Amino acid sequence: MHSVTDQCPKRMHFGPCGGVRPDGQCEMRPGPCAFPAPVPWTGVVPETAPAAAPLILTDFSCVPFDPEDVAATAAILGPSCDAVLVGEHQNRPDFPPTLMSRMLLDAGATPWITLSCRDRNRIVLEQELRGLSLLGVPTVLCVTGDGRGYDVRPDVTQTFDLDGPRLVSLAASVGMTAAVPETPTAPPVAGRPARLVEKQRAGASLAVLNHVASPAMVADFMAAARAAGLVIPVVAAVAVVTDERSAAVLAGLPGLALDDAIVDGILSAADPVEAGIEAACAEARALLSIDGVEGVNVSGLASAASGRIGSETKAEVGRRIRTEVHGG
Repeated sequence: MHSVTDQCPKRMHFGPCGGVRPDGQCEMRPGPCAFPAPVPWTGVVPETAPAAAPLILTDFSCVPFDPEDVAATAAILGPSCDAVLVGEHQNRPDFPPTLMSRMLLDAGATPWITLSCRDRNRIVLEQELRGLSLLGVPTVLCVTGDGRGYDVRPDVTQTFDLDGPRLVSLAASVGMTAAVPETPTAPPVAGRPARLVEKQRAGASLAVLNHVASPAMVADFMAAARAAGLVIPVVAAVAVVTDERSAAVLAGLPGLALDDAIVDGILSAADPVEAGIEAACAEARALLSIDGVEGVNVSGLASAASGRIGSETKAEVGRRIRTEVHGG
């Protein structure tokens, strides 16, 4: 008899992941997800406490393996946000987490580093966690990781020694503040609030939600999660869209959803950049009014023109949100 873990291409113990397709299909192989419902956490329940959430967490994107662009992008984003979220992309490798963190800290930005189980075995994950802790990096976002596309680096294996919840437990065991993602729109939708609570039990101190089509969906998710026992603060995603490409990049990611009417309004506006910034600020206002949402993740490509312009656009969103919340 095969276990659920044997059936999961990511070898997850505590699934499902956030990449389940809208029709319930696995993102990595033909057929349905191996986990019809979230698996309760059965490992050690550490004595962790909710961490303070950043009001503004901004996605960090730069030219790979370019120290000058790291510093320049950090200089643009750093003053407008509380921390920058460094992602990990299947098709765009960059400096290792500890080196990237050192460069961002030197540039005056506070890094939140994403650690994925896709490309690192458990030993390397332990090394990165110890190195990040030594550097004083406050938070690590622990993810199982999207499956690598069949046509993206076919010469590279996919590791998955751990899954997201077990990585959370490992991070908490070395004293790191562990943040976790959750995708409210991924099947089984009704089980996603409880899954976030199980990540909290594994040691998560913060959560970052993926994009959904409306703040009302976040409100419903948060109400269900609170009822299920969620006490950690949540950072909700704000989409920054100013052109067709920036919309397509977000819409094409597994589990992410955008409001088509808002996107159409931005793209048809006389000044799409200003319209996109205002739409992002309006979404942030609505999200921050929801009980339990204590910050927003200003996210997305933001502009097809260049990485610098996209960063400047996200920085402007951050500045306006901060002004609205704090004044001045």
